[in-house]
Amino acid sequence: MKKLLFISALLQTLLFASFEGTIIDKNTLKPIEKAIISDSRKSVRSDENGSFSIKSKEKNYHVKAYGYRPYTFSSDVNTTTISVEPIKVKALYLTFWGANIYSKTTKRLLDIIENTEINAVVVDVKNEYGSTSFRTSFKQANKYGAYKNRTIGNIENFMKVMKSKNIYLIARLAVFKDELQASNNEDYAIKKADGTIWRNHDNMAWVDPFDKRSHKYTIAIAEEAAKVGFDEINFDYIRFPAKSGLKLKKESTQKNRVKAIESFLYSAKNRLRKYGVFISVDTYGNICWEKGDTGIGQTIESLAKHSDYISPMLYPSGFASGSFFFEHPSEHPYEVIYRSIKHIKPIINPNRVRPWLQYFKDYAHTKKYYKKFEVTEQIRASDDVNASGWMLWSPSSRYHQEYFKPSKK
Repeated sequence: MKKLLFISALLQTLLFASFEGTIIDKNTLKPIEKAIISDSRKSVRSDENGSFSIKSKEKNYHVKAYGYRPYTFSSDVNTTTISVEPIKVKALYLTFWGANIYSKTTKRLLDIIENTEINAVVVDVKNEYGSTSFRTSFKQANKYGAYKNRTIGNIENFMKVMKSKNIYLIARLAVFKDELQASNNEDYAIKKADGTIWRNHDNMAWVDPFDKRSHKYTIAIAEEAAKVGFDEINFDYIRFPAKSGLKLKKESTQKNRVKAIESFLYSAKNRLRKYGVFISVDTYGNICWEKGDTGIGQTIESLAKHSDYISPMLYPSGFASGSFFFEHPSEHPYEVIYRSIKHIKPIINPNRVRPWLQYFKDYAHTKKYYKKFEVTEQIRASDDVNASGWMLWSPSSRYHQEYFKPSKK
């Protein structure tokens, strides 16, 4: 028996070589603690000296460290010191319909990026309807016609142009709000009590987060985005609808809901590991202040287990009158952002929080337009609380170059 165990251990040693190295900051040359080093199957973390050791028979490895660009290296490298580039993500949302390298919307964004501090773009890869911005190789989605409204005809060219400008690219995917998937899979679409498909106020159907088929579908599209070179996968609508009385596969208890969302993220993390992409999750802004899951399956603790970044939608207009002891929270953009992120600091380090900021008219309180002061106050708050950058949401992707600091190039 001992001889068999010895032979087994010897085979493991021969099959799985150990690669050791040190992760450092490209600019400061200081070691990076808790960096994640992965092959396609497992991950390890660097220690306080930036050192790591991973046993693997693979040649390619990926490094993810919060506040840094993702990095891929080969075991054939001549050095075991791996330097990664720091980045504070400063992103603009690019609408699904504007995501085309030849569109006026994209050209305006690229001009802003060329001349200002903006260094990242959020691109809709799967929108709320279920359409994909480029034709993927995922046969199920293509069968439903998900690619028919695509705006990016040549994804390789789109990525080449973006990468040539060193833009950090975030792929946004709506998860459980998906009209195409739901209408083509009525058996796991969310239903009303009478058994008919439920649709929300904008006439969109949802798929049931309790059903693993809905998980596999969006994760397959996320994998397509990772394959073409996105740096990060951003999951939106990764929740249950904020609606009671719906017919679901399981009883809608807080425990069940949270477990379902965790299960999705766990699967996504495992499927996407081999691409080295970051994973971020969008949430309502009030998640920073609520103790429970607010009926939708999201808590800071549960989302943080299997994602890299949490992205609360901290739109000041989204908070009710009286929040933060302000009659109109939208009149206090700095305080809303700063206090919200600081409040969750005991749960998650701000270097793993990248908020969505408001770049649209106040719809809830005084109806004022958000201009340079309101936008820059939100940015200042994010910077002051040491968040991992910020993302600006303009539904039309119209931004003003003069709102941002000039480029240091």
